[in-house]
Amino acid sequence: MNLEMAIELLRSLIMTSLLLISPLMGVAIGVGLLVSLIQTVTSIQDQTLTFVPKLAAVGFMIMVSANWLLRTLMEFTVSLIQRLPEMVR
Repeated sequence: MNLEMAIELLRSLIMTSLLLISPLMGVAIGVGLLVSLIQTVTSIQDQTLTFVPKLAAVGFMIMVSANWLLRTLMEFTVSLIQRLPEMVR
């Protein structure tokens, strides 16, 4: 494996991981912002209050997007396995 192939593999890995995690992080940030806004308006300052809605929203998002997440991860894995003979040289 040469340096260019290693850099391309690392770039592909980082882009795939960012693509997979971005919807989940977006939902977690959005729910956290909404709960923080509600806490500010109602003057409730409980730090653990944001945990359950974030957990529920991220869990729901994983269930909804599981097909896409697994398909994307499988495509990356297949492309990586197909490149294995080139890496051995």
